[in-house]
Amino acid sequence: MAKASDMSVGTFLRYNGELCVIMEYQHRTPGNLRAFYQAKMRNLKTGKQTENRFRPDEEVEVVRVEERDLQYLYKEGDSLVCMDTNTYEQYNVAEFLFGDAVNFLKEGTMVRVSFEGENPVYATPPKSVVLQVTYTEPGLKGDTATRTLKPATLETGVTISVPLFVEQGELIKVNPETGEYIERVKV
Repeated sequence: MAKASDMSVGTFLRYNGELCVIMEYQHRTPGNLRAFYQAKMRNLKTGKQTENRFRPDEEVEVVRVEERDLQYLYKEGDSLVCMDTNTYEQYNVAEFLFGDAVNFLKEGTMVRVSFEGENPVYATPPKSVVLQVTYTEPGLKGDTATRTLKPATLETGVTISVPLFVEQGELIKVNPETGEYIERVKV
């Protein structure tokens, strides 16, 4: 058992019998009242997010997980088949563990998967992925004074907003967690 003050973002814990991960974590001291920790947690079984308060001396059950870097190979039903590049062992990782970032993953992408025993319980996509723009309307010439965005379809089939200067066939860097355009990639 650990104290609530020992937790941080990314800590895995068993809360009310369910495995959870800390998404956001803050120490609060409201005026004359006692200090507490406010934690936004995601239930790894259902995917639901909840906010909970912990007293600084409250005991919590921290769960040890093993993180592995795996290569995404292909999609099979509701799971993604990922391979450990050192042992060539393959794992079926549930698609919902990646959240919306699954729309930005293409074959060969390296992902980080957390295991409790031999069961994958949490997955993290890379900070950025490079994808090709398969379709977008041409931008209007001279319309660069404002930060205007236009829709663009990427090679994975997802549509995001990009600046007007991005054209069809270009490679762009995207944040898979937020779905936001980062920059153009020069070849």
